[in-house]
Amino acid sequence: MNIKILSDSTCDLSESLIKSNNIGIVPLNIIKDEKSFKDGITITPDDIFRHVAAGGSLCTTSANSVGEYQEYFRQYAGDYDGVVHINIGSGFSSCYQNACIAAEEFPNVRVIDSQNLSTGQGLVVLEACRLAKECTSLDELAEKMRAFTPRVEASFLLDRLEYMVKGGRCSSATALGANLLNLKPCIEVKDGKMVVVKKYRGKYAKCLANYARDRIANREDLTRETLFVTNTPISDECHSAVMEVVREYGHFQNVYETSAGCTVSCHCGPGTLGVLFVRK
Repeated sequence: MNIKILSDSTCDLSESLIKSNNIGIVPLNIIKDEKSFKDGITITPDDIFRHVAAGGSLCTTSANSVGEYQEYFRQYAGDYDGVVHINIGSGFSSCYQNACIAAEEFPNVRVIDSQNLSTGQGLVVLEACRLAKECTSLDELAEKMRAFTPRVEASFLLDRLEYMVKGGRCSSATALGANLLNLKPCIEVKDGKMVVVKKYRGKYAKCLANYARDRIANREDLTRETLFVTNTPISDECHSAVMEVVREYGHFQNVYETSAGCTVSCHCGPGTLGVLFVRK
């Protein structure tokens, strides 16, 4: 079958991975000062950080409408045997619901809830690209994808909580306490929702190294094919600390370093880093 894989822009895959796998990207809407922009096209993470640093209000994300998804599906449904679209997790956005409604118009379109975001979603997209080469039907591919998504392990460590406070996801008192104690929260995606699973304390480079080591060292339950290190802007010291741990403990066939897109940037701010991979 000739199958086209689409994904919301929240997958945070690099341009090279998108191009080499012929992935179609559906950009989400980013709202800045009540004006709508297209993720990665008319607005970038750097635009968001400069805006907030200059005293501007926090940017937000907005799901694509049913009509927008219909427009994207229509571009490919007639040219391919099938189209598979992978959404940002339904626990984070109404994108999945809207895409499912849009897909009702197209018998050869299937929509997959990634139950994830950023390169956690990206791992689901890459698996869809692999399966598209070997599956003999859309329904077979969709069934395998839904079995795969719970195996993705995605987490992030946050250096600052200002963005979480401004976005209403963290109280000012909690942020003040974390800053006073020099705590760095680790947020993990579990069952399609983000939860704080651990807090690290101390210099951020050391916290990141300990976080990365905790995620991948002495793990027998991981596939060792692909690991993503995905981040908003961090210092060279922090980057080096993480990559040293990845080299020592990772032993992954492919290690991809990608920049987090507008969605993670809007909600988590600069200094955020995650290591993301797949369990057996």
